[in-house]
Amino acid sequence: MSNTELPPHLDLTHFVTPDTAALLPPGAAAHPARILLLYGSLRARSYSRLLTEEAARLLAAMGAEVRIFNPAGLPLPDEDSENHPKVLELRELARWSEGMVWCSPERHGALTGVMKAQIDWIPLFAGGTRPTQGKTLAVMEVCGGVHSFNAVNQMRQQGRWMRMLAVPNQVSVPAAFNEFDEAGRMLPGEYYDRTVDVMEELLKFTLLTRHVSPYLTDRYSERKKRAEKAAKAD
Repeated sequence: MSNTELPPHLDLTHFVTPDTAALLPPGAAAHPARILLLYGSLRARSYSRLLTEEAARLLAAMGAEVRIFNPAGLPLPDEDSENHPKVLELRELARWSEGMVWCSPERHGALTGVMKAQIDWIPLFAGGTRPTQGKTLAVMEVCGGVHSFNAVNQMRQQGRWMRMLAVPNQVSVPAAFNEFDEAGRMLPGEYYDRTVDVMEELLKFTLLTRHVSPYLTDRYSERKKRAEKAAKAD
């Protein structure tokens, strides 16, 4: 993402930078929200990547720390590739993040294999921690034709399986080739405004929940199992 400037059509009189201090209780961490963005296409002019980059610019302008993972070179999920550099990079970014944005093209009525491979490489459990549990998630998709919501619905399902907190709003861009200029910047319109809405919502949810994530994800069944295991150890 070489160009980090916001577009001139963004109306800054209505642009919100969430007040970290106001949203957090005394003593809570006040560092910028850490957001990881994933996209699901390797094409040279990938509209999912362009939309992801636009989302990253907005998040950064709102005060977040953002990282975009480039899926090029990521192997298919396979036990023999556990120590592949791209796998290790992705997993480290997942641990670093407090929230994520997933953006996929819709291909044959579904999210792409590139997107699914990234999700599959992030483990549910690793080294005594759950890399995605309790973290926030925003989902977006780009369509080559008519409006559809198959990919975002499937990513919501994946996020639920990964024990993430998906924000209510989402982005689906139909005929995405009409929504970006020659330089790859998103054109003004309802889909750009929706992207602003969703990134603002993601950032607010992240700031509101990150400090209470351990409490929100504390489960009776897991406490019970831990107690039983401790009793057997004694």
